[in-house]
Amino acid sequence: MEVSAKELRRKTRLLLDTVERGQAVTITYRGRARARVVPMKKGPERAESVKQDELFGLWADRDDLVDPQAWVRTLRQSRYP
Repeated sequence: MEVSAKELRRKTRLLLDTVERGQAVTITYRGRARARVVPMKKGPERAESVKQDELFGLWADRDDLVDPQAWVRTLRQSRYP
């Protein structure tokens, strides 16, 4: 199935239902294919594919983020007291 980026924004739920049924969806932007949404694997191979994702645990090796909640609180503080 091929849909435009505009249709993706407007009909996200329907497209996710399509993917859940096992069909891949190609997203186009200005007539050119830009991305592909495919069903996730089930079972233990799914967990392995998530662990191998580049963005999973992106900041896991940072020493300054021992307490992520405290870090977010400092970001949300006002600049001016």
